Amino acid sequence: MKFSWALICTVFLMISCGSKEKSNNENMTFTGEEGEVKLIVFAPGHFHASLLQKERLPQVNDSVFVYAPDGPETDQYLKNIDQYNSRKENPTSWNVNLYQEDDFWDRMLSEKRGNVVVLSGKNQDKTAYILGSVKNGLNVLCDKPMAINQSDFILLEQAYSYAEANDVILYDMMTERYELLNLIEKELINNSNLFGFLDEGTTEDPAIVMNSGHHFYKDVSGVPTIRPAWYYDVEQQGEGIVDVTTHLIDLVHWKCFPDMVINYQNDITLTDAERWPTEISLEQFSKSTGEISFPDYLSKYIIEDTLLVYANGIIRYKVKNANVELRVNWDFYGPNHGADTYSSIVRGTKASTIMLQGEEQNFTRQLYIRKGDNINKNEFIGNLQKAVADLQVKYPFVSYSQTEDDASLYLIDIPTENRTGHESHFKNLAESYFGFLVNRNLPEWEVPNTITKYYITTKALEIAQSK
Repeated sequence: MKFSWALICTVFLMISCGSKEKSNNENMTFTGEEGEVKLIVFAPGHFHASLLQKERLPQVNDSVFVYAPDGPETDQYLKNIDQYNSRKENPTSWNVNLYQEDDFWDRMLSEKRGNVVVLSGKNQDKTAYILGSVKNGLNVLCDKPMAINQSDFILLEQAYSYAEANDVILYDMMTERYELLNLIEKELINNSNLFGFLDEGTTEDPAIVMNSGHHFYKDVSGVPTIRPAWYYDVEQQGEGIVDVTTHLIDLVHWKCFPDMVINYQNDITLTDAERWPTEISLEQFSKSTGEISFPDYLSKYIIEDTLLVYANGIIRYKVKNANVELRVNWDFYGPNHGADTYSSIVRGTKASTIMLQGEEQNFTRQLYIRKGDNINKNEFIGNLQKAVADLQVKYPFVSYSQTEDDASLYLIDIPTENRTGHESHFKNLAESYFGFLVNRNLPEWEVPNTITKYYITTKALEIAQSK
C-alpha cells in the first residue's frame, strides 16, 4: 500500500522547533471554564467532524478554526454547521474561521489558534497528521481509524509517546461505548452469578463472535447518502478489516476485560485473517458518488469494468486465552434502505449474551441472554431477576421476557424510546474527553489498549494480504 512519505517528511520539518512547546502554555491549561476548549477542525472529510458540533457544550468556544482543502467534503461540513446555527430549536452559534489555501497544514501548525485538533477525514495521511499535532503540543480528538497499515501503526506508537512527553491527550472516538445496549451487556457479562466467567472457546468455535454488516449505498427518508469517490479507494479509506473492526475490538476488550491493560506483546495472539472484495459496477458507483466515471486512481482495482473494493474481512485472534472472531461485510445495498446489520455472541460458563439486528428485529438491535446448558433453570431465572433489578436502579425501564420460540433465550427489553441515537453519542464522547483534559484522569488502560487495537487491525491486514 502506497504511503505518503512526503507528508511525513513535511511533518518532521515543521515540528523540529514546535515540539519544544509543552502544555504549560496557558492555552493548554484546562479548568472546565466556559469556552476554554478551542477546536481546530482539520480537513473534515467525514461528517463525524460536524457531529461533534451538533450540540453546544459550554466548555467549547464558539470560535472554531477550520483548516481544509477546497472541495465538496469541506463544503458539506460548512453546510452542516450552518444548519446547526440556523435551526429553530436549540440553535448553535458557531463562528467558523476558515483557511483553505494549499498550505493549510503548515498554517495550522504555525498559527496554533486552538488547543484541540479534530481529525475526521481521509485516512491515508491521518496518522502523520496525528503525529505532527501532538509533537506540536496539541491535543487530538480523532475519528477512527487512526492507522490503516503497519507503517501507520509505527507512527501511532510514536505519537502516543510524544503525547505523553508533551502532556497532551490523544483520544480515539469510540462512540459505541455510549450505546445503551453495549453498556447493559457489559453489566451482564461482568455479573459472575448470572454470566459466570468468559469461556475460552477454540479457533473453530470462538468464545466471542461479532458480525458487522454495512452498505455503500443508503437512503434515509428517500434521500441517498452521497459518498466521496475516494471512499472506494482502500489506499485512502483503508480496507474494511482495519476500519469498522476498530469498534469491534474496542467492544471486546472494553466489555470482557474492563479496566484491564491489554498489551499486544503479551496478551494478543493473531491466529488468522482473511479479506475479499465487494464488486461495484460503474452504475452503482455513480449512484453512490454522483461521479459519471471511475477516477484514474481506482483503475488498478478495476477488472472488466467492475471495481473491486476490499471492504470485507475476518480477524481471528486470542486475547488473554479467549478466542475471538470478528467479521465485517460491505454490500452495495440491502433491505430496509441499506440499514446496517449486526450480530454477536459472548459465551460465558453460565450464560451467553447475544445481540441481533436483522430483519426479524426490524433492523433494530436487540439484546438477549441464553441460559447455559448445565445451569438449573430456576437458579438462572433467579440470577436474571436479580441482575435486571440491579440494572433497574440506573435504568428503570429495563425488563426481560422469555422468547416464544426458545425456552432458554430471554430478551433484555430496552424500549427504543429510551435509547439514544448514534449522533448523540458524539456529545457523550466529547463530554468525557473534555473531562479528561480538565481532570487529567485518563484511565490507565486507555492508551495501551488503543495501541493494541491498532496492532491487531494492521497486523491482521498484513496477514490477509499475504495470502
